Amino acid sequence: MKTILLVRHAKSSWDDPAVSDFERPLNSRGLRDAPEMAKRLQQRIPSIHRIYSSTAQRARLTAGLFAEKLDYRSDEIVFEPELYLAPPRAFADLIARCSDADDCIMIVAHNPGITDFANQLTRAVRTDNMPTCSIFAVSAHINSWTAFQGALKEFLFFDYPKAATGN
Repeated sequence: MKTILLVRHAKSSWDDPAVSDFERPLNSRGLRDAPEMAKRLQQRIPSIHRIYSSTAQRARLTAGLFAEKLDYRSDEIVFEPELYLAPPRAFADLIARCSDADDCIMIVAHNPGITDFANQLTRAVRTDNMPTCSIFAVSAHINSWTAFQGALKEFLFFDYPKAATGN
C-alpha cells in the first residue's frame, strides 16, 4: 500500500510588496497552522517516509514546520524546483520517480496545481479549492510508485485548519 499526502503551503505574508512571490514567507497564521495541522496529521498517519517540497520560501517553511512536529529530519526534506506553481503532470511525474521503499510520501506545493491534481486522484471527493495548509490524503494498493497513476485510489481524508473550528 502506498499513501500520498498533498499539503498546500500554509498562509503566506503579503506585507512587503517588494518581496517576490517565490520569496514570500509565512504570516503569523501560517506559522500557527502548520504545526497544528502536522499534529492532526500525526494522529491519522503516524509515519511519513519522505517529504517533498516546492523550493518557494512559503512551501519550504511549511515543510520544515511539518517535519519538526512529525519527528522527520528537516535535512531529509527533498526540495523539488518543479513543484513551484506545478501543473498536475509534475505531481504525477514526481510520484512515479519515488523510491518504492517509501510507502507514505508528503508533497508540499501550491494552488492551482495541487487542487487540480487532488481532483484527478479520486471520483469520491472533489474540492473547488485546497485551502492553505490543507491535507488531501489518498492511498493505493500497489507495491511500486510507477503504478500509482493508473491505480484505483482510496480517499482517506481531507483536512484543513478551519475544519476543526467550523469557521
